[in-house]
Amino acid sequence: MNTNDWLQLALFIGLLALITKPLGIYLTKVLDPAGKTPLDRVLRPVERLSYRLMGVDPSREQGWKSYTVAMLVFSAVGVLFTYAILRLQHLLPLNPQGLPGLAPALAFNTAVSFTTNTNWQSYGGEGTMSYFSQMVGLAIHNFTSAAVGISIAAALVRGIARHSASTLGNFWVDVTRTTLYLLLPVCLIFAVFLVSQGMIQNFKPYETAKLVEAITVPGQDPVTEQTIAQGPMASQIAIKMLGTNGGGFTNANAAQPFENPTPLSNFIQMLSIFAIGSALTYYLGRMTRNQGHGWTVWSAMMLMFVAAVLTCWWAEAHGNPVHHALGVSVADGNMEGKEVRFGIFNSSLFATTTTAASCGAVNSMHDSFTAFGGLVPLFLMELGEVVIGGVGAGLYGMIVFVVLAVFIAGLMVGRTPEYLGKKIQAYDVKMCMLALLVLTASILGFTAWAAVSAWGQAGLNNGGPHGFSEILYAYSSATGNNGSAFAGLTATPADGDMHYNVTLGIAMLIGRFLMIIPIMALAGSMLKKKVSPPSAGTFPVSGVTFTVLLIGTVLLIGALNFLPALALGPIVEHFLMLNGQLF
Repeated sequence: MNTNDWLQLALFIGLLALITKPLGIYLTKVLDPAGKTPLDRVLRPVERLSYRLMGVDPSREQGWKSYTVAMLVFSAVGVLFTYAILRLQHLLPLNPQGLPGLAPALAFNTAVSFTTNTNWQSYGGEGTMSYFSQMVGLAIHNFTSAAVGISIAAALVRGIARHSASTLGNFWVDVTRTTLYLLLPVCLIFAVFLVSQGMIQNFKPYETAKLVEAITVPGQDPVTEQTIAQGPMASQIAIKMLGTNGGGFTNANAAQPFENPTPLSNFIQMLSIFAIGSALTYYLGRMTRNQGHGWTVWSAMMLMFVAAVLTCWWAEAHGNPVHHALGVSVADGNMEGKEVRFGIFNSSLFATTTTAASCGAVNSMHDSFTAFGGLVPLFLMELGEVVIGGVGAGLYGMIVFVVLAVFIAGLMVGRTPEYLGKKIQAYDVKMCMLALLVLTASILGFTAWAAVSAWGQAGLNNGGPHGFSEILYAYSSATGNNGSAFAGLTATPADGDMHYNVTLGIAMLIGRFLMIIPIMALAGSMLKKKVSPPSAGTFPVSGVTFTVLLIGTVLLIGALNFLPALALGPIVEHFLMLNGQLF
């Protein structure tokens, strides 16, 4: 934990704070159908053509039910479209390696994964996906799933900002404008930057290189060649990070030199993961005409993020007591599973960033972290991905906690709870709790099933509490739409067992859509309410007091839901490590 690392952390937070306001202002213009942007002259004709092709009237807004149905239909068509591409991959173009189509369960898992912005990968990208599948089947979802998340957040914010109304926007307009005016232009610039750092962008067949020294494994022929993946990588990685998708072009993800060539590319990729989620808090303040509230939500997110980074960094820097006892530890801490070119701090910062957001990209092996180092990304996902969170998903998830915090504050002072002048009633609290409980039920239910089943235990690479953590992490990642993994777990075994692929796919659907539906119901409820003028008894939703209350609400609900499960996994593993026990 040296000065250079502290400076990098300060620079990261400082730059994020600097871009939050200008990007938030731009988002406000993008999410307003009448908003004017510098790209209007070029993109307005494309936007109008898109509406004509879809048969959409951009001036016609939707109620929360129509908006939600449109989102569900759009997502269902996306799943079927991608499933067909993956199954028929061997018949489609841009497949220089002649890769076969995917098995049904894996195709289902992958199609659902990318549609839900999870990007969990039960496969090695360079050994499974053709260029066509990567670009048309998967990268398209990187744009559309991100746009859907931002659109849902915008709809909820409109529901809060408007009063005595019946509509909260047009789903097709929101998705179209978000894609055209935000995601595409930023990713174009971002991809060019990544190419400048050494990331590849081509359609060449894979290269083969002779090894300087053969790799010998007892009972197998010596390996004398290495296959070097090629492909349109930079264009995929740009939206992978900016849209908090996380699905790697290669199996090693952001640890692979082609996907993450330099320390600068590593830093900018981390910054891009947080950029839109951070800016949406400014959008919240701008739309509700209470900028202090937007910055308060941002501050709560950042304080939890900094605490998570410091905890993970501290745990990894102190290393593994078992390694110390065996005399194989290094002075810098726990370097197992980490790239030497990134080191402990950048690995810890990346792991915390990618799981605070629902990104899932990794530049190190989370399975090799210490018990407490691995607990941090696990717990961040179990909080509902609200610490900055995914694009859109982080904001609407945090607003659920905001409403609950306001409700708790109202109970404490003996007044009817109000949020920005709107009374919080039983229906609103029920929708918030339903959104949280479906996540908890999915994570703990599937984890319990897998932990006691033969198929669940067969996929483990470790026994004891760490094996349990692998299962818990997988379903936390799937339900939280994150996509990272304790990669010791094998979701696609050689015997073709499909339990993990199917159950993880169902968990992704639950985490995305069964959370969005009650949140949209909350938006519809808030939309109809009248605004009461502030009074002496109005509880302020900005400032230090509310920041502390909001953080306490998030952590308390997270701890109540998941502390018993965490105690069976990383917490007991930590105490076993302290006692020098191997397992």
